[in-house]
Amino acid sequence: MRDRKVVLIVISSALIVAIGMGVRQSFGLFLAPITGELGIGRESYSLAMALHNLLFGLPLLGFLADRYGARWILVLGGLFYAAGLLLVSVLSSTGGLFVGIGVLTGLALSGASYVVVLGAVAQVIPPERRSTIFGLVTAAGSFGMFALIPIAQWLLERYSWQGAFIALAGLVGVISLLGLGFPTRPKSTPSAVSASDGFESLASVLGKARTHSGYLLLVAGFFVCGFHVSFIATHMPAFLTDNGISGPVTATALSLIGIFNIFGSLAFGRLGDRYRKKYLLSLLYGLRAVIISLFLILPLTNTTALLFGGAIGFLWLATVPLTSGTVAQIFGSRYLSTLYGIVFLGHQIGAFFGVWLGGLVYDSTGSYTIVWLAAIALGVIAAVIHLPITDQPYTRTLPAQAAAKAA
Repeated sequence: MRDRKVVLIVISSALIVAIGMGVRQSFGLFLAPITGELGIGRESYSLAMALHNLLFGLPLLGFLADRYGARWILVLGGLFYAAGLLLVSVLSSTGGLFVGIGVLTGLALSGASYVVVLGAVAQVIPPERRSTIFGLVTAAGSFGMFALIPIAQWLLERYSWQGAFIALAGLVGVISLLGLGFPTRPKSTPSAVSASDGFESLASVLGKARTHSGYLLLVAGFFVCGFHVSFIATHMPAFLTDNGISGPVTATALSLIGIFNIFGSLAFGRLGDRYRKKYLLSLLYGLRAVIISLFLILPLTNTTALLFGGAIGFLWLATVPLTSGTVAQIFGSRYLSTLYGIVFLGHQIGAFFGVWLGGLVYDSTGSYTIVWLAAIALGVIAAVIHLPITDQPYTRTLPAQAAAKAA
């Protein structure tokens, strides 16, 4: 019975991430039609997406999931997600865009995505298998991107952007139904408890995380990841269109990001159970810098656009199982949703700047070149700062040990 519950949680987590992230990654397709119809600049849409990214990264719902369980957080997340998409489609205004996409879907995903589901998975998966399972759940998000972006493109062409958002709202409502299969209280199976899972309070663990250099470097590195993926997901469609690449090829390039990240997430998740995760993260960020550099240097054609989608896709969210796995390795799984949620906030702050600066620079200069160059520089910096991370399990002093020392 316990094994069946574990499988159910893992499968439900994968489906939730697939739906939530798949729909979210299609938002870049809506930039041109929405800004064109509403008569607003790309900076306005980018600012709404930047607000979305910032709220997506709030660790509050991860903290609540650690304390009260994931079930109702996921249920509410699905409902908020659907409400946000419906609001945008009904109001068809700049205000609706900021409230619907910026606020409601951002808050929804903070409770219906990686932070909460990986925390729930960590409670039932033993430490030696966590990186692999985290990679599997992350890969599901990539599959959702691969599967749902063409659907979103088809809906957009057939029913307008308002009709597409209404249809997608019905899909994300499924997240609430899947959330009902999660426990109402966080429970760890005996095999999922590691030596680093102690009995300290959350406040004590947060205090130690605040001064842990490796943890702080993970936050900084994830800032770079957020900058990369959000800038590319939001602005690459418009960038390709501006340079004469057709809509179907653009949608295919985005889909390739999703399908190749399935393999990348699984591969790096598996490697994370065999090799030190910090070195894999350093390699991953360095490769991103190289791939973006080649994309800018080579002539932009249908072929190079598709090759870039596949190459950057392989590295897209392969950071998630490695980063979350490192946090669990250092601090254990008990407060993973909170601790990883704080790291993820760094990711979303980076996403805020990646999306917003992309629109701001484009409206100011008519080009994305400055932001592409910034993405390369940040990739190099991230590759370097992961090398000195201290990733050994944090030693806890339990009450009995403290009493023995005092005696």
